[in-house]
Amino acid sequence: MGNKLIVLLGVIVLLLFSCTEERVVEPIIDKDPVVIDKDPVVKVAAPLFNEDSAYQFIQDQVNFGPRVPNTKAHIACGDYLVNKLKGYGAEVIEQKGQVKAFNNAVLNIRNIIGRFNPQNDKRIMLFAHWDTRPFADRDNKNQGKPIDGANDGASGVGVLLEIARLIQLQKTNMGIDIIFFDAEDYGSTASNIAANQMTDDWCLGAQYWAKNPPVKDYRPRYGILLDMVGASDAVFPKEYLSMYFAQNVVEKVWKKASELGHGSLFVNQEIPSPGITDDHRYVNILAKIPSIDIIHYDMKEMDFGSFHHTHEDNMSVIDKTTLKAVGQTVTEVIYQEKP
Repeated sequence: MGNKLIVLLGVIVLLLFSCTEERVVEPIIDKDPVVIDKDPVVKVAAPLFNEDSAYQFIQDQVNFGPRVPNTKAHIACGDYLVNKLKGYGAEVIEQKGQVKAFNNAVLNIRNIIGRFNPQNDKRIMLFAHWDTRPFADRDNKNQGKPIDGANDGASGVGVLLEIARLIQLQKTNMGIDIIFFDAEDYGSTASNIAANQMTDDWCLGAQYWAKNPPVKDYRPRYGILLDMVGASDAVFPKEYLSMYFAQNVVEKVWKKASELGHGSLFVNQEIPSPGITDDHRYVNILAKIPSIDIIHYDMKEMDFGSFHHTHEDNMSVIDKTTLKAVGQTVTEVIYQEKP
């Protein structure tokens, strides 16, 4: 009896040990198995856009005085922009040329291109104009004098310089080109208030660039133009040409702005046809690069702001909150783009 009990106990122990071993090695199967991406892309967390830094970049430009082609202030500011981009690690191309303005003035222009990660063929183009209006034709005094262009010109450049600074500190998955176009604002004075009355004597630098591409076979995925993006009362509707040529990019940017809490600035309204004559028009039509325009435009007043093309377009209209909203939105978009 004793021996049988010992044998029986031994059998039970062996069975328990066997079951334990089986439970240990038995694989656990999830009811909802994880699907592994065959081509995983490491998501890059976007750095924080510094609105104080962007504001200072705007102030630096305004300190040179009006950046009108053929002036000392224009040359000095151009040198500043080149040095800033180089200092942030960009490969810089200076495209110099001559264009004829509406009044037959021959303008010496300078398009400034900063290329980040130039060996990457998957690219995004960010651009703004850096020149200023040579006359205050919407003002009621000193109409013949040039304007500071703190918002109309310097704000877009300031935001892009801050993005350039961030790219130096933290690389993106994409190659990024930052382009500062010249002679955007040297257009005719006639009927210049209504966007749909502007003509091809505007955006001369962008037209020159599109007709004389400085980089062979340049085909970025898309372009984003920043124009007048710093005012305290800014509102950015969806511009007609942007929707026509690059609706998917518009929706991507506006969705990101909403996610970041900036939906009150990036409004779900559309500027009607024929759209705004701005640098993106020629990037779309001549260069065939789908591009959008983030531009301040009051849909109620059908205007770019009371200070537009007046001497009131100075540092007093610049709002750091607006700079933050635009800058962080664009930064998030480019850092989350998959190559």
